[in-house]
Amino acid sequence: MSIDFKKGRIYFEEYGSGRPLVLLHGFTESLKIWYDYKETLSKNFRLILIDLPGHGKSSVIEETHSMDLMADGVKAVLDHLNIPTSVIVGHSMGGYVSLAFARKHSRMLKGLGLFHSTSLADSDEARQGREKAIEAIEKNHTRYLMNFIPDLFATETKELYESEIQNLIDEASTMKSEAILAAQKGMRDRSSTLDVLINASFPVMFIAGQKDNRVPFENIWVQMALTETAYSLILRNVGHMGFIEAKIQCLDFLENFGSACYRLQ
Repeated sequence: MSIDFKKGRIYFEEYGSGRPLVLLHGFTESLKIWYDYKETLSKNFRLILIDLPGHGKSSVIEETHSMDLMADGVKAVLDHLNIPTSVIVGHSMGGYVSLAFARKHSRMLKGLGLFHSTSLADSDEARQGREKAIEAIEKNHTRYLMNFIPDLFATETKELYESEIQNLIDEASTMKSEAILAAQKGMRDRSSTLDVLINASFPVMFIAGQKDNRVPFENIWVQMALTETAYSLILRNVGHMGFIEAKIQCLDFLENFGSACYRLQ
């Protein structure tokens, strides 16, 4: 299903009934990354999967897709579905969007999940990396994807996931280059949302991989310590793609976190 949003459309899918659980994908992904989870989660939750702007079946909205703009897209879907409160979990960029949503609409949250994500803004080095990525995308976005996506997996176990990596590349290759650029620019320009974690009145979930070269593992400990109610899953020998690299562990943890959020409030 899709709804009008600004100058385009936002696509989403809904499964199950009951307590709302919203899952957001990461950069160059789509809501399909959650398909292996939907059967289990929809038994206990009203599961909402959303294609963020420029991804999957959702439209490119602007030249830069800021985290706030994407969060507004999530809000539009929840308003359309008459969902006043929910648990929102985001993978990587989806976590940035979840944090932007929390800053704007904290009363709509029962819980927030950062799945290989962080509240910290990019370091100077990371920002320079994004500038180089933008240049690479502008030159040849297909070649960029073929180099970028495999590097998200732990080096030691990467070859175990060749088919999954190819599926991710195939899915990302359906994106327009301007959509990839818009998301990359939005991530580059985002500010710190550490205040959201410090002031959170709702539980916060952290899933982190010890081999993650995108979100430094050591930074997650600091953020957990600053959060009043934190749930954490630390994955050994896992990179940035725990929903694939440690699927069963992540699914169980995510399901338990969602249930805990509704028990606590």
